[in-house]
Amino acid sequence: MRVLAVVPSIYDTSPGQRFRIEQWEPILREGGVKITYAPFENDELRAVLYQGGKVLTKVSAVTRNMKRRRAELADVSEYDLVYIFREAALLGPPWFERKIAKSGVPVVFDFDDAVFVSYKSPSNGYLSYLKFPGKIAEICKLSTHIMAGNEYLADYARANNHAVTIIPTTIDTDKYDFIERTDEPETITIGWSGSFSTIQHLDTIRETLQELAKQENFRLRVIGAPVYKIAGVDTEAMQWRSETELHDLRQIDIGLMPLPDENWTKGKCGLKALQYMALGIPTICSPVGVNSTIIKDGVNGFLADGQAEWIDKIKRLMHSAKLRRELGRAGRETVEREYSAKAVAPKVLEVFETAVNASKKKV
Repeated sequence: MRVLAVVPSIYDTSPGQRFRIEQWEPILREGGVKITYAPFENDELRAVLYQGGKVLTKVSAVTRNMKRRRAELADVSEYDLVYIFREAALLGPPWFERKIAKSGVPVVFDFDDAVFVSYKSPSNGYLSYLKFPGKIAEICKLSTHIMAGNEYLADYARANNHAVTIIPTTIDTDKYDFIERTDEPETITIGWSGSFSTIQHLDTIRETLQELAKQENFRLRVIGAPVYKIAGVDTEAMQWRSETELHDLRQIDIGLMPLPDENWTKGKCGLKALQYMALGIPTICSPVGVNSTIIKDGVNGFLADGQAEWIDKIKRLMHSAKLRRELGRAGRETVEREYSAKAVAPKVLEVFETAVNASKKKV
């Protein structure tokens, strides 16, 4: 099966993309699937897209990439299936999705964020007005089959298409191997991993961490926001890098995933939590969206809501290596059983085959 993967980002640069189609690819290849990637971004656009300002440079780069996208999607007839992750273009209505659908080649649409909700990017707020979030409903209608990252997203998709399968975000458990910790660190490292666009979620517990720092000695490691600081908190902030990601995560003793309870965050698929859990790092999450499905409070991690609960559960983990190990092991087992690429990729292959067969029946 020849699949054209229409994706937003350059290979191995975007978390959502890496932990979905890119991670499933080796297993899909064993099932006879050959994937060709067609990213919207190129090096020129990526170099400026996540920086503040540079409006004219960004607009110029986006315009050139729209022209390139139109040319590369002019004829998709050589493929058996087109896979679209989130959207075919960064801005505008679903022009390219309409063109692909008219070609007759079956389309599988995959989304792991509430991209149908209006959202103002911290680095590109002015472009948010050109995102056309309403186009997601049309993309769903144009698609042969839809893969949604959680139940909240699936409910939205089902309002526009009956062919919907929930495919959770997954972890490569061979790469994210479990090494149980036996040492007792002198200083506990509490960690968060994300990006410039999601650091605002960590800010929701900024005052909590400041209060905790008055009571306990700890280090805060922030991966993906290299200039981030919290007054009164020993903060170690660093750039995210693919080649050092695992090493950087392994230095964390307690992993955090705070989220505000909003329509946008309800679409999140728990990637941070799953990364921590796969490595055996005890994890504390806000009880928002899929987090409450992934985490069974006190069994394979903790759920925390409000400053007092966050502080209590962080302190419980800080003061008990035994509890950290127990929740770490249970978290790893959860990922292996329900959220590993090995467990989920065969379901993706089944969706691809179902879409191709459904298209053949229409002919």
